[in-house]
Amino acid sequence: MATDTYGLLDKERIIAGPGFNRWLVPPAALAIHLCIGMAYGFSVFWLPLSKALGIKEAIKCGPEVGFWGQLFTTSCDWQISTLGWMYTLFFVLLGSSAATWGGWLERAGPRKAGVVSAVCWCGGMLISALGVYLHQFWMMILGSGVIGGIGLGLGYISPVSTLIKWFPDRRGMATGMAIMGFGGGAMIGSPLANDLMKYFATPTDVGVMQTFIVMALGYFVFMMAGAFGYRVPVSGWKPEGWTPPPAQVDNAMITQRHVHVSKVWGIPQFWLIWMVLCMNVSAGIGVLGMASPMLQEVFGGSLAGLPGKFTELDKDQLKLIATVAAGFTALLSLFNIGGRFFWASLSDKLGRKLTYVVFFVLGGLMYASVPGSANAGNIVLFVGAFCVILSMYGGGFATVPAYLADIFGTQMVGAIHGRLLTAWATAGVLGPVVVNYMREYQLGLGIPREQVYNQTMYILVGMLVVGLICNLLVRPLDDKWFMTDEELAEERRLAHEKAAASEVVRGEEPASDDTVDPMVVVIAWAAVGIPLAWGVYRTLQSVAKFFA
Repeated sequence: MATDTYGLLDKERIIAGPGFNRWLVPPAALAIHLCIGMAYGFSVFWLPLSKALGIKEAIKCGPEVGFWGQLFTTSCDWQISTLGWMYTLFFVLLGSSAATWGGWLERAGPRKAGVVSAVCWCGGMLISALGVYLHQFWMMILGSGVIGGIGLGLGYISPVSTLIKWFPDRRGMATGMAIMGFGGGAMIGSPLANDLMKYFATPTDVGVMQTFIVMALGYFVFMMAGAFGYRVPVSGWKPEGWTPPPAQVDNAMITQRHVHVSKVWGIPQFWLIWMVLCMNVSAGIGVLGMASPMLQEVFGGSLAGLPGKFTELDKDQLKLIATVAAGFTALLSLFNIGGRFFWASLSDKLGRKLTYVVFFVLGGLMYASVPGSANAGNIVLFVGAFCVILSMYGGGFATVPAYLADIFGTQMVGAIHGRLLTAWATAGVLGPVVVNYMREYQLGLGIPREQVYNQTMYILVGMLVVGLICNLLVRPLDDKWFMTDEELAEERRLAHEKAAASEVVRGEEPASDDTVDPMVVVIAWAAVGIPLAWGVYRTLQSVAKFFA
């Protein structure tokens, strides 16, 4: 057969023939995103790792052991602030690797990218496990931070272009499903990691190394299943009975042409959307990292029905309100994940530009309302505002791939999305720095803890105003940016799309060979749905503590 001349991972092998069920592709994407989404939950390891040698109490390093010394020391425990650099590396490497290899991904196909992602992400965790065993932090930085970060970037963008091509009629919903998985990864991984560490812990071991190994092996199986579940449609494929809407004024923002990724750095609209994402993420990620301490400092003992401000509580009372605040953080994670699917799907009806207008206007009103609800002691309004904010934070991630496809076309949208993710890497530094710096600055001025976030909220409103202006300036592209028919044909040849299904993949096989039994679709969705449902259940258990 014709396919015998191609390797198992080659793009030619995964071009779907007639009868293939496109609903098999989203669970393949979810299988990868639910695994790499554990990057959000890695902080669950920080406290145990900070006592890796001391077990019950950390063996503190002397003043002579700085950050670089902690990379190689075997005589004292790592500080949590040092461990946190791995979290920073995740998102810096995610953005940079997606930008660097996005073009390769479009030509190599999602299966090959998914396999590389699985090897990097899971291999990085195994190297980190060795780093824990040898107490060498540089190995953890190299393993999970750098190699894992590369896997993170490739895994994140691996389904984007494919899903948009399979769901031209529902671009937002399709990318929302996959990127919802990235938000849900920590919802599954964090409680799983906690359970595993408790199981493996001994009087002489905190159990992190064994947990890394078990999770790496489990993730590898899931990610490889996802990678081999990817299929791509033939060029120009359309769902049965669907025709692209005509180019009219009401949908002028949706192009039927295509831009080459090599041109996007010079296109003003790309940088406008870059700022749109950067401002939306900076505002959201800044409060996401400080959600628990913010709630505790603003409301103090009233969180648990106790009298007194945060600074007036004893150690046991602080533990009690910390438990309540953990439920608040869990509640935010649910809205973060649900918002990814809800807002991205809604953008198919509203249009991407209007959806972002809602994000910035409604988000600005929510941030501006926080100081008032905090001063009034109204916990319900305070929490409600942040739930809406976090839903739009997640929705911004899920909607932007469809926004890019509308403006730049679908041919290289995965690669363009990869370059846009440098905005996420920037926001991952900018947002937390603004929130943390302003908090410390306000405390230094002697402002009470319950009021230190007020000015920060107004700064975040300013960020959203900048994002709103950039979004309103986005216009359809000038014809000069699009590929000519000849350039598009050459790009499709390089992307192995020229010889459609009949020539390359199907050979002499009957067209019905790609028809999928509906039970296979059910099983595929159950494989990702059951772990996700378990994660939601565990999260709801934490949320219950907040409402209690």
